[in-house]
Amino acid sequence: MNDNKSTTDKNITKILIKAPIETVWAELIKTNAPLPFFFGSVCKTTGLKAGAPIRMQSPNGKNTAVAGTITIFEPPYRYGHSFQFTNLDDPPCHVTYELKETVDGTEFSLIQEGAIPGSKTEKSMSQGAPFIVENLKSLVETGKVTGKGRMILLMIKLMGPFSPKVCRSANWPMEREI
Repeated sequence: MNDNKSTTDKNITKILIKAPIETVWAELIKTNAPLPFFFGSVCKTTGLKAGAPIRMQSPNGKNTAVAGTITIFEPPYRYGHSFQFTNLDDPPCHVTYELKETVDGTEFSLIQEGAIPGSKTEKSMSQGAPFIVENLKSLVETGKVTGKGRMILLMIKLMGPFSPKVCRSANWPMEREI
């Protein structure tokens, strides 16, 4: 199952992962280690709880690609946060990850809401959602990301030194409200 439904301000991408919900949840909430399904970023936070800041940083910590605040944390079913690309001037939107146990494994949904229709944020998020769900599925089921995912991760690693100055982690401290 790979189902994608769009409206003007909501995009839902679903996939079935053949693994127990606890396994999928554990992979999703890892912090302080690169997450290949999140484009190799490391999730940094002061704590996995509503109200805590969240940052998706390069493995060396020099750059921050996404900044937000955790809004929902209901293990092992729902996890949500505000979401702002640090290189764009678009306002924050919201992302929710929902997990549902099924007979065949775990239904994983990535829900993106509130991006301005036609904005660079909306375009980037709609292009990134399939990468996230397909590579989370592959990582959980096989222990590695897809071949296409490995190629994209290599490109990201090579392009890291060329990140815009606005993305430097010093510009996105945990104390900054998003």
